[in-house]
Amino acid sequence: MDRSDSLLGFAPRVAVASLSGASDAAWARRASSYAGCAFLGGIALDEPTREAARALVDRDREEFLPADPLAFVEAELSELAGLPITAGFNVRSSSPEPIRQAGELCRDHGAIVEINAHCRQEEMCTAGAGETLLSDPDRLCEYVRVASETGATTSVKVRAEVPGVDLPETARRVNEAGADVVHVDAMDSEAVIQDITERSDAFVIANNGVRDRETAREYFTHGADAVSVGRPSDDPRVLARVYDATVEWFGRRVDA
Repeated sequence: MDRSDSLLGFAPRVAVASLSGASDAAWARRASSYAGCAFLGGIALDEPTREAARALVDRDREEFLPADPLAFVEAELSELAGLPITAGFNVRSSSPEPIRQAGELCRDHGAIVEINAHCRQEEMCTAGAGETLLSDPDRLCEYVRVASETGATTSVKVRAEVPGVDLPETARRVNEAGADVVHVDAMDSEAVIQDITERSDAFVIANNGVRDRETAREYFTHGADAVSVGRPSDDPRVLARVYDATVEWFGRRVDA
């Protein structure tokens, strides 16, 4: 898939990224004046990941723990119907079947299903989700195939600087397995974005430390197709700065 032909031609090329237990439809609606895409979630879909989420809540972390996680996904996506923003849902599961079900819901709502290979909390990794998938690329690719086969636009959220993980090679493999998007938490390795774009035809969203014109432009210089704002995604001052930088960059270089 050529990135220029991607289904992810949202504009502006600013996303807001999921913050577990906080990123819901109301949060996305508040950001919609500045962002072209919003990743809701993350949401634990099956019992092992829900048990991990409960353990995280017990140590004062925020998590979505609705009685029915798939019904929650559908209700939140329905809340965004008609809003001029591309919606996505970041999902966590210890097995493929819930990924398929979430993919079908996202497909039906014209949303992106995003597989979480990013969360590094011990409880979630022990459950077989999050960052542990980066060390098991065969299983990660299986999840991607299951999601992609539903017809949903499929994203994988990944993290740089994981010991023993060749992230550009992982990006290449998940793209071949059907991932349309690789959403990269670059940590302190901004140049990894260029390595990924050189190995993969996926649409690449760069995340981590995106706060202003300088931080956004650094990722664009390395070839990112879009940037995402995480923790300050509820701060309109930050979003306005990133919005202005993104419109400036793509206004000069490509049709956004």
